[in-house]
Amino acid sequence: MFGKIIGALVGREMDRRDGSGGTKGALLGMIAGSGLRRMGPLGMLLGGGYVAKKAYDRRKASRGPRSY
Repeated sequence: MFGKIIGALVGREMDRRDGSGGTKGALLGMIAGSGLRRMGPLGMLLGGGYVAKKAYDRRKASRGPRSY
């Protein structure tokens, strides 16, 4: 279950890079998800880390520069 969710999130992040339709991201997510599941727990950690890093970078960019 977690593998499918992480695969979908990885596919969405890959699709956001080029900005085209969602079909490509869905296919890439399916392929990435199956590859990550075959790697076992290490694959799930790598996929989850990739999604978390992209979310962190997007949040940091949306906040803008901070002045203290």
